[in-house]
Amino acid sequence: MSEESPLFELRTHVKVSAAPDDVYAVVSDLPRSGEWSSECLGGEWISGEPATVGAVFSGENLRDEKVVAWAPVVRGKWTTQSEIVAAEPGHTFRWAMRDTSGNRQESVWGFDIEPADGGCTLTHHFRMDKATEGIRGIVAEMDEQQKRRFFTEWGAKVESDMTATLSRVKAVIDKG
Repeated sequence: MSEESPLFELRTHVKVSAAPDDVYAVVSDLPRSGEWSSECLGGEWISGEPATVGAVFSGENLRDEKVVAWAPVVRGKWTTQSEIVAAEPGHTFRWAMRDTSGNRQESVWGFDIEPADGGCTLTHHFRMDKATEGIRGIVAEMDEQQKRRFFTEWGAKVESDMTATLSRVKAVIDKG
């Protein structure tokens, strides 16, 4: 596995015709994420004040069998836990994935919102500095060539999902 850091660092953005606070209200409502996410079906807050730093969200996820089909990734339904690490209404909302022991991993997802003419720019970002527990399990039996292939294909999959997510968030906001 590559020791380069970050392992993944991806960003996509979209222009939204809504006020930053209105956009923030949508993207920070993680139980609604099933309306826009490519994998998360939604979930519930399991500790802390919802959508505040330190709060923990349990998400239910679903992954298609065709996603990087040759690699041993989780398929079907599974759950994850994430901890809110930044919550600044109208500006930024970020969460770090937790491992099975409940420890925060160096895998952070989020949204940043910048005012722009006629609304704002919504940026969806993902950064993984060190491989998560799940990624380590996926690549454990791979040789270096397979690992490179996996990271390339997984990065493309994640970036495509992020672009789709922004399109869906925009549609939700445009509907009001």
